[in-house]
Amino acid sequence: MAPLLFLAFIVVPIAELYVLVRVGQQIGVLPTIAILLVDSLVGAWLLKREGRKAWAAFRRALDDKRVPAKEVADGALVLFGGALLLTPGLLSDVLGLLCVLPPTRAALRGVLTGLVARRLGVVGLAAGMASSRRRTRVVEGQVVENAEGRPPSGRRPLDGSG
Repeated sequence: MAPLLFLAFIVVPIAELYVLVRVGQQIGVLPTIAILLVDSLVGAWLLKREGRKAWAAFRRALDDKRVPAKEVADGALVLFGGALLLTPGLLSDVLGLLCVLPPTRAALRGVLTGLVARRLGVVGLAAGMASSRRRTRVVEGQVVENAEGRPPSGRRPLDGSG
């Protein structure tokens, strides 16, 4: 945890300042400030647009009585990306755009889902993920069988029931 905090609070701001100074030296102070302002305005507009889309998709999933896993991941990425876009800095804006724009957000969603699944120790959470030593199928939020085709012993459903 300490290396992550060091990176977030020391390395990233220094890198942002370095890039801003270098850009400012190349194009001037006023154009650099203008880029940051325009970038923040565009970021706020994208956050609003993509946030509404993510919220609508979340509501549709609930109305269809589906687990909104994809929609929740999209919402989290849009929020994170929007915060980065509203933060002054060019490096954070690039990462923010990657999180907010739908094509790159879809790729990041797969990475995020894999990280969360590994962190929680859930096997088979995301379709298409690398297989584990114990193959498990998840149907409608429940672990239903392992590699031998039998229901796993001692496992609880993913939804917390049972």
